[in-house]
Amino acid sequence: MPKSDDRPTFVLVHGAYHTSETWRHLQRELSARGWKSQAADMPSAGKHDGPDAGLYDDAEALAARLRSIDGPVVVVGHSHAGLTLTELGGDHPNLLHLVYLAAFMPPEGESAGSLSGFPIPEVQTGPAPTMPDPRAALYGELSDEEAADEVGRLVDQSLLSCCQPTTRASWRTVPSTYVLCEEDRAMSPAAQETFALNATNIKRLKTAHSPHLSSPEQLAGLLVEIGTAAAAEKA
Repeated sequence: MPKSDDRPTFVLVHGAYHTSETWRHLQRELSARGWKSQAADMPSAGKHDGPDAGLYDDAEALAARLRSIDGPVVVVGHSHAGLTLTELGGDHPNLLHLVYLAAFMPPEGESAGSLSGFPIPEVQTGPAPTMPDPRAALYGELSDEEAADEVGRLVDQSLLSCCQPTTRASWRTVPSTYVLCEEDRAMSPAAQETFALNATNIKRLKTAHSPHLSSPEQLAGLLVEIGTAAAAEKA
């Protein structure tokens, strides 16, 4: 286990329709284990930078966050945020590792739309269509009360962020781990298996799509394992 001063900071990047609040339980568990984390709000979700911020805006916001942190960083991206991690690029000296959590992990030239099979509209302004049943897709393991609370926290997602294609693939040059959620209803495990082929390492959780909410202790333990290994490789 690296000394506390040598441990990387986890930068946590939420998926579509979410905000940094989605990481609150995981951050508590990481802190209890002596690990630092920062949860970043992406411009394409909610009203931070208007309704038309896209994938490239998200990637630049994440890059700016990395530049603001002294010391090594492990970036964790959930679901749609896999596109942001991919578009981030590998030219960040303090970036040790990428963690794709039930996330898109495409090569260059792909978007959320192309990967999900929905047509890309000519006009890409305004919010993306809302999810028809987020409770079942995203929060199947939570109680009705917990799921209702999470659904109430959802925000608009910009359509542009679902249409812009990746122009690079960070995972080609930065070590990565794919965390595959084997009981996922939002992103099929079969699709995740395909994305995971791009990763340096693969880990598996017997959870649905949002283990940071349903199993934060288990996910924190796995991230500590990944962060410890990344720090050892850098040493």
